[in-house]
Amino acid sequence: MVLILSLKATITPRGAIILGKYVACDAFDGTKPLRVVTHAHADHMMGLQQSLKTCQKVLMTKATKDLIDVMRGPLFLMGGFVETLDYGKTIHYEEERITFSRADHILGAAQVLVEDAEGTRIVYTGDFRIDGTLALDADILVMEATYGNPSCKRSFDRDVKDLLISLVKEGLKSGAVQVFGYHGKLQEVMQILRDADVNAPFIAPERVLHVSKVCENHGMRIGRLIPLEEREAVELLKENSPCIIFYHMNAKNRVVKGALRIYVSGWEFDTPCREIAEREYIIALSDHSDFDDLMEYVRRSKPKLVITDNFRIGHADKLAKEISKRFGISALPLPKR
Repeated sequence: MVLILSLKATITPRGAIILGKYVACDAFDGTKPLRVVTHAHADHMMGLQQSLKTCQKVLMTKATKDLIDVMRGPLFLMGGFVETLDYGKTIHYEEERITFSRADHILGAAQVLVEDAEGTRIVYTGDFRIDGTLALDADILVMEATYGNPSCKRSFDRDVKDLLISLVKEGLKSGAVQVFGYHGKLQEVMQILRDADVNAPFIAPERVLHVSKVCENHGMRIGRLIPLEEREAVELLKENSPCIIFYHMNAKNRVVKGALRIYVSGWEFDTPCREIAEREYIIALSDHSDFDDLMEYVRRSKPKLVITDNFRIGHADKLAKEISKRFGISALPLPKR
């Protein structure tokens, strides 16, 4: 049985998640007519331009499409046939059925379920946090392994969101606060602060501003953002007035230091907040499940075979070994290294 199942899903050496006969997720595969983009992070959009040229359809959620339009330009996706699929909706291709389910990660993130002619349920989680993600019943489960090492457990109980809010409020007493993170995570921080009634002006560079507008159009609470280049923002920063500037993580070495700086990262497991230098902090706000939560997904899903993603950054080998040991389920990391 496991041998038969192993023929129905794999991960290629180029990182494509193959589900059933027709679907390739999150990287280019020239042999499959359908390409799925589970969410708008770079390591899940690999080879997308090639897919647009060669695939019959490229599937994604509407929110993911809107984010890609902002990040790659509105003409990028016009290079192929893109179809948006709502959560819970099913499309048919030949004898197989493809359904998206929500993944709690960034806006628009989706899990993918493929059901074949024999009724085999093949599930790919994409990236996810378990708290807001429904574990899908699966015969074959292909899953992320970012924090798949047993050492990757968040041992702290303190509410990270409350700590973030307190740190920002304290920083605002002295003037500007700089927040660094990746697209999706930055907008989550904005919403956390808005929900906590932090009323200091929000400032953002152009790209962060556009991504934030997409998030707000899809229901997130972002509020007014001042473009970094506008006179109002320039004056606020010149006078060191209380305000919050949201930068992409890639800009951290280009932005002049001086204000209190907060880096939002998931790679923190011992403490929810760590001071790394004077007025510089790392906050452990993650958009991935830790090891225990990955194992909990497997327990709920009850698969007969698990494939762990050994292409993207993470601990696929260790996760597969732990799944086999704890659940007695066949599990293998792919692609083989």
